[in-house]
Amino acid sequence: MNAEETASWTLERVDDELAKPEFRVVAKGASKRGIRLERVFWQTLKAMAQRKKTTMGSLVEMMVEASPDHQNLASMIRVNCLLWIDQRLSSLEILTAGSTVNSILSAVPSPAFALGANKKIVAVNAAFQALIRRQFPTLGPDQDKLDLKLTLDVNVTDLLARLEANGNTVTMTGFAIGVGERRFRRQINAIKAPTGDADVVLAFVVG
Repeated sequence: MNAEETASWTLERVDDELAKPEFRVVAKGASKRGIRLERVFWQTLKAMAQRKKTTMGSLVEMMVEASPDHQNLASMIRVNCLLWIDQRLSSLEILTAGSTVNSILSAVPSPAFALGANKKIVAVNAAFQALIRRQFPTLGPDQDKLDLKLTLDVNVTDLLARLEANGNTVTMTGFAIGVGERRFRRQINAIKAPTGDADVVLAFVVG
């Protein structure tokens, strides 16, 4: 965990009910095992079993078979639960990495760009670059280095809040972009990008 992550991470109050130990008996066929686990681990074990389309009893037996020499069954289950959560988190972090934005934009054939909460364009696709060249044909080969000024009909912060409130349903709004005094307008379909690093709007140009 780097310094930035440490600064933004805070401890949450532990729910007493989730931390409360609970004794249950799980079974697979004639095999029965009595286990005491905190309720949060029972919940995780249940989620794991549902994902594997099996019962908690069968899942526990799989764990035992995988680690036959382990002496503490409850401890082994807790470790397996934490490892499963860590694997899912790692997969989620890959999907929500900033590079995912570039991959999404590259896969879209129509003009599209990504806009940060600071109102700066953070990425564009080839179709958007072609649109800019058509609109500003005199920019020359170094047009990508120029300061493109973009404004939305709604504030970026308000747009992000609206997307957050409506479950990230596509929202249409207008935008204008230009260089110097030259400017053109279009409409965009906007959604919030699946990134965990920062708030980013994916904007797909309409028409």
